[in-house]
Amino acid sequence: MLKKIFFAATVITCLSIISSFTYVTEIPFQKQGIKTIVIDAGHGGEDGGAKGAYSWEKDLTLAIALKLQQTLQDAMPDVNVVMTRTTDVFDPPPVKANKANNAKGDLFISIHCDAAPAQKHSELIGYKTQTYYTGKGKNKKKHTRKVPQYRTWTTPSPAKGASTYIWAVHKNDDKELAMRENESLYIDSTMYAQVSDFDPDSPEKRILYALKTQQYFQRSASLALTVEEEFASIGRSVREALQRQVGIWVLQATAMPSVLVETGYITNAEEEDYLNSEKGQQETADVIVKALKRYRYSLEHPKTQE
Repeated sequence: MLKKIFFAATVITCLSIISSFTYVTEIPFQKQGIKTIVIDAGHGGEDGGAKGAYSWEKDLTLAIALKLQQTLQDAMPDVNVVMTRTTDVFDPPPVKANKANNAKGDLFISIHCDAAPAQKHSELIGYKTQTYYTGKGKNKKKHTRKVPQYRTWTTPSPAKGASTYIWAVHKNDDKELAMRENESLYIDSTMYAQVSDFDPDSPEKRILYALKTQQYFQRSASLALTVEEEFASIGRSVREALQRQVGIWVLQATAMPSVLVETGYITNAEEEDYLNSEKGQQETADVIVKALKRYRYSLEHPKTQE
């Protein structure tokens, strides 16, 4: 899964240039541990999100996010958990991104439900005789023809499964902008004063932003894959970890690793029931927490990772 999530050209370019700016290599990146995780319950308020047979995405994402908050606090009591919302309210994506950045988050997780349009069907049920005319005046002639008649109907899409998204590579410029605007979040405080006076458009600063974007892309991809593995481990259908080609604005505007978890298809009757159940919501929260524990371990023990 996620075989195409990389941008080697950027890495090679940055590494070939950075050797001439030795001070950049001395700037500590974000500490390996995780102090703050921001959880975003997608949609809310007047933005209901996707609609199932009897429920709305905004309600399911909030229920799952709240369970995720509690489960995460129990599993990692030393981690600060920040919620973008805990009630049925709507915040535009820029507000959510600002909440995450202002909270100095080390990781951003957005909870959503997927949806797929109903499938259209048709079948031939017979023919109808249609009369039509050609010509005018004395040349006008009457004709008949057989016109096929169809019965049409729709059925819910069979699409199912969980999936996890990160921002697409072609959105790196947007992510770098978030890095530029929030650089104090990821540069060690003892070194920040050393680089903060540099022109943000200088080669040194642009290299730093590019390197941080690359690092956060890799971390986001790693977490996305881990979430999918954990879903699969409990028997859930998975649709792989993916890049959202159309872009997910809030993932690009947060100056931290960020993923969006589609917990299942609200338009699939079986999955809608599961996502509305206490069992389904708690299992989903448990899966994400297990993935987060593995992700945290990989950051704190990098030498043990392959």
